[in-house]
Amino acid sequence: MKRRNLGWLLLGSLISSSAWADMQLNMTKGVTDVSQNVYELHMLVMWICTVIGVVVFGAMFWSMIFHRKSKGAKPATFHESTKVEILWTAIPILILIGMAWPATTTLINMEDNSNSDITVQVTGSQWKWHYKYFDQDIEFYSVLSTPKSQFDNREGDNGEKWSNENYLLEVDKPLVIPVNRKVRFLITSDDVIHSWWVPAFAVKQDANPGFINEAWTLVNEPGIYRGQCAELCGKDHGYMPIVVDVRSEVDYELWINEQKIAMTKAAEAEAQSLTAKLPMEELMTLGEQTYAAHCAACHQPTGMGLPPAFPALKGSEMATSADKLGDHINVVFNGRSGTGMQGYGKQLSLKEIAAVVTYERNAWDNNTGQAVQPADVKAAVSGNDGASISDAAPAAAVEEAVAVETAEVSLDDLSMDELMSKGEAVYNTSCAACHQASGAGMPPAFPALKGSPIATGDVNAHISMVADGKAGTAMMGFAAQLSPQEMAAVITYERNAWGNSTGDMVQAKDVAK
Repeated sequence: MKRRNLGWLLLGSLISSSAWADMQLNMTKGVTDVSQNVYELHMLVMWICTVIGVVVFGAMFWSMIFHRKSKGAKPATFHESTKVEILWTAIPILILIGMAWPATTTLINMEDNSNSDITVQVTGSQWKWHYKYFDQDIEFYSVLSTPKSQFDNREGDNGEKWSNENYLLEVDKPLVIPVNRKVRFLITSDDVIHSWWVPAFAVKQDANPGFINEAWTLVNEPGIYRGQCAELCGKDHGYMPIVVDVRSEVDYELWINEQKIAMTKAAEAEAQSLTAKLPMEELMTLGEQTYAAHCAACHQPTGMGLPPAFPALKGSEMATSADKLGDHINVVFNGRSGTGMQGYGKQLSLKEIAAVVTYERNAWDNNTGQAVQPADVKAAVSGNDGASISDAAPAAAVEEAVAVETAEVSLDDLSMDELMSKGEAVYNTSCAACHQASGAGMPPAFPALKGSPIATGDVNAHISMVADGKAGTAMMGFAAQLSPQEMAAVITYERNAWGNSTGDMVQAKDVAK
């Protein structure tokens, strides 16, 4: 009797949903309604498969044991049974419908990002995440902060390697969102394909360069939730974690205010650094730290690189030639298209860029003796010929930048054919990824332009939208990227393509106003 009760107790514990949820080998419930719906779907399908397996294999083994030839069993002689065929067709159909109905409902809900309270753009970059809050004008990079000694110890275990329980899942700046508010994510990439995955939210969305995918979450419980890039994005794919800090609404508002204060102080410090003359020792110390955090993964701590993808800096012409100093600064600041070298102008301060360039030009026996100052970086990337680069002015780079900056902008009128031809080219390059080549858009994040009020209504509102963007949406301003003539052309194209046919011709002088 006691054994029977124990058996029922064990069976009950196995069937219990909470017991399954606590198992480390099972899917977790997560902290959102969607993630819990996904968990329930998982358990439903698992139990259906379990019952089917028990029935099918049970019947098979029963027949093998009790209807074997050695017991004198005689095989049936019937060939077909219409009733049986109808049953084994109808029953699987009903089972599939029973699984498809809740699965379809959950999938539709996962794609419904309407009525969101907060919009965050998530951009994947080798090997970090960039977060931009559209409604708060806050943006920052989130980078792995696990010490290198814990994951790059090639000399043997030094006692540190596994001391961190969140091994490879720590970042310097987590994404912060409030509890009980719907957050929409616009996910893209600026280099290769990444994938933003947070299991506790049941959110896993690819980040494709040139495209924007959408996801959303509404978290019910404050806490720290971790994920990582789920797409093989390069040699350091495993060093691209995601940390989301979900806070109460009060704490979230406090964090927003803290970020704005920090941004103001950073801007003040940046301005002060332009008039400072930093000693070589300070530049080398900061430069070594910056290099270890952002450059060593590709160019190696020894500066030997990983040719041909990541060239050596030790003894290289770029890092040792006085004539190449301006190019060196520009490569660090702006990156180099067509290579794995990304720009750090938006990630590092002018002081940090000056320090890391100084370090690269004096470490590993390069010994150029050049101390690059923040003002030098500003001069090299802005074409300010009023400031000189310490010890070696890159004349060609500065002259070219000044020429671009002072070049006269063309405001000549173009014909309709010229505007449409140029506008189509600009649209395909800068707009089609979001609004589609057909102008149909990807609502609600990217509304259609075909037949839209913005493309068929007030032309000045249209110009303002393209030039300045629209706060709180994914629409960025293009005034800093396109010339007035290019903006005039693309606006003309949008107002006359896809059957819009307004007949409006926007000229560069209209945009320049």
